[in-house]
Amino acid sequence: MELGQLRALREVQARGSIAAAALALHVTASSVSQQLAALQRKAGTALTYKLGRRTALTPAGLALCRAAADVEVALARADAAVESFRESTTEPVSVAAFHSAGLAFFGPLAAMFADDAGPSLRFADQDVAQQDFPALTADYDVVIAHRLPNSPPWPNTVAVTPLALEPLDIAVGAGHRLAGLTSLDPGALRGEQWVSVRQGFPLDGAIEMIGTLAGEEVDVAHRINEFFVAASVVENGRYVSLMPRYTVNRSHFPRLVLIPLREPALGRHIDLLTRPEALERGAVRRVIAELGAIMAGLVDDAGNPGAAGTSGAAGLPATDTV
Repeated sequence: MELGQLRALREVQARGSIAAAALALHVTASSVSQQLAALQRKAGTALTYKLGRRTALTPAGLALCRAAADVEVALARADAAVESFRESTTEPVSVAAFHSAGLAFFGPLAAMFADDAGPSLRFADQDVAQQDFPALTADYDVVIAHRLPNSPPWPNTVAVTPLALEPLDIAVGAGHRLAGLTSLDPGALRGEQWVSVRQGFPLDGAIEMIGTLAGEEVDVAHRINEFFVAASVVENGRYVSLMPRYTVNRSHFPRLVLIPLREPALGRHIDLLTRPEALERGAVRRVIAELGAIMAGLVDDAGNPGAAGTSGAAGLPATDTV
């Protein structure tokens, strides 16, 4: 039995005629008659009869009408439960992120809701290749992903909330020969040993491009995907690397210096990926809003590493560009 058929029966019982029921349901009288005929065939017994100019219900029709009311009550409760879930800001929300984003976002996000009746959070780190981020939305409500500007856009099967275009800077230790520069060109990096990421990840291609512009093949000494591990190697050694400006907390690396490239200007998009239906949930929308606030704070805190007096290591003077 279909809901429309049951509703037609209830309206006929309440209003006493097919014409009045049709008017209430905003359909034609013929449509109501067809609904009742189909319902009667399924019931296997007469549900209505003519009583003068009125259409009345048989005992079977009245019994089915009472059952239809119970169905409507159940549907109303289901709709209310769904609406409550959609508008609730306390339902659990799962968030996945690549490593450096997890380090930058998970702690502040957890702190925001620590003393608040907000959503309970479920965090997971996912170190995947760029093209694999959209698939994570099947398992997580919100996925913090990164994408290089010249790469294919995210598929239209996911909803995208942009957070920032994060610059990628050259990273060196405070004792490195380039540490005092405010900016540099690829040619200044000739002969350097690199800390890169694993082959196949986007930043590996960016570093190879820098080598091409410098006129030599890049000498990769180490391949480390986790930027915090790479930063600890770079700040204490003779190596260079490519580092994100916002999501690596340099307070943990006082001798790490970030130097902007003049050309090419490199960066990566940091985006939030969700399934479109997830955005219907109030708790998910609230988490997305808070992630945006955290990102804005990271951008403000990072400033411009190439500005005078902000070379990234205390006590290092900013000198000429290369």
